[in-house]
Amino acid sequence: MPESKDIRGIERHVAEIIIGELKLEDVTPDTFNPGMDLVDELGIDSMDLATIALVLQDEYKIVIDEDDYPKLKTVRLIAEYIEEKLAAKQ
Repeated sequence: MPESKDIRGIERHVAEIIIGELKLEDVTPDTFNPGMDLVDELGIDSMDLATIALVLQDEYKIVIDEDDYPKLKTVRLIAEYIEEKLAAKQ
């Protein structure tokens, strides 16, 4: 499980996963805009999102309901979603 559970740490880790899974070049977790719309601005499709969700589930030991995928439009929204799931587990 990633070491940082604060919202900024989660955002950074989510950005790292997206960058790695999509093999994005010329972008780092520090330069990744957490408010960028992943579908409209980055072109992520449903298969990419499903892959990212599976990696996040493994990393954070949470369950991401497929019905929630449409809500996960930005790194910030994904981080907030993960933070809520982690808080509910405690």
